[in-house]
Amino acid sequence: MRIWDIPPDRLCRNHLLGEHNELHAMWNVLTQDRKGYSNHPETKRWNGKLKALFHIHEAIVQEMLARGYNHQSPLNKKLAKGKRVQDVLVDPIERQVEILKHKGCGCGV
Repeated sequence: MRIWDIPPDRLCRNHLLGEHNELHAMWNVLTQDRKGYSNHPETKRWNGKLKALFHIHEAIVQEMLARGYNHQSPLNKKLAKGKRVQDVLVDPIERQVEILKHKGCGCGV
């Protein structure tokens, strides 16, 4: 489970769509008090930052639409509470870039 701290327009198709799916899973864990992945470091860093997660989702959706993908899974904006900015990283952005570079997937990092 990972939400990259890299702009969505730099992600390849697989990482963009994968991040969208994982974001929805994380949103459900955090808004519906689900246990799955609730102790994962990536999930924990979004506790109290649903507003920031909502805005990440909107940026992902805009990139999906720009690439011609269909989007039919909006988040409930009323649940977007807490901080608007994510200020905690699991890995520094430089490390995230290196991870993506080594995947050889076509991400524009």
